Amino acid sequence: MKWMTSLIVVVWAVLPATQFRPAERFTGKLVDLTHAFDRDTIYWPTEEDFRLEKRAEGITSKGYYYAANKLCTAEHGGTHIDAPVHFHEGGHTTEKIPLERLIGAGALVDVSARCEADPDYQVQVQDLLTWEKKHHTRLDDHIVLLKTGFAKRWPDRERYLGTARRGEAAVSQLRFPGLHPEAAKWLAGSRSIRAVGLDTASIDYGKSSDFKSHIILFEKNIPALENLANLDGLPEIGFTVVALPMKIRGGTGGPLRIVAIIP
Repeated sequence: MKWMTSLIVVVWAVLPATQFRPAERFTGKLVDLTHAFDRDTIYWPTEEDFRLEKRAEGITSKGYYYAANKLCTAEHGGTHIDAPVHFHEGGHTTEKIPLERLIGAGALVDVSARCEADPDYQVQVQDLLTWEKKHHTRLDDHIVLLKTGFAKRWPDRERYLGTARRGEAAVSQLRFPGLHPEAAKWLAGSRSIRAVGLDTASIDYGKSSDFKSHIILFEKNIPALENLANLDGLPEIGFTVVALPMKIRGGTGGPLRIVAIIP
């Protein structure tokens, strides 16, 4: 088999060195868009809080340090993803969402001034068109992030959700901005976006009882990213989003680690 060894040596010699060069040092700026999961994490009023139970911590009888925890969390709480099956029968479950929908160019639509004046504000088609006109590009093929400014209220449940009460009765008291169903319809029908996210507890605004924006987006298998953090650290265009949820088979959502990369 000497001829095979010689062939390998020849191929190695003639291929460009860049084919085998180690990855170059990362130079982009990373912005973490994720709230940490802890005892202050905000969940829907009908859900239990995040729980982290220490199972082991300390020096073992064999002399080495060991620590392990057990965690318990609802799929929909903290920074998380809504899989399309959440509101659309037959839609993608969490593990079936294509990676191409979760990694891509980001677009930040800033409606924080409107939301500061009106906590019931719903992002309009005109807000999206204004972004396109300003940046001379369409929202096609983008992960669209809506900045309401509510992330700065985290983890104050009353200021963030509109109520600190818990249980089913508290749902009718929720008050925070969201995406208007007409704008969801426009994004799903007139544009071809990868995903949509925002810094509130739901794509539909707090007072919604029919969750039309969820339904419209999820019928097109467009996932939603909710309870995002640190959108203040992003430009309106020119960054990449990486939004990778826990890969739960059959899941309707799950905890999400989402970052932005700014060149």
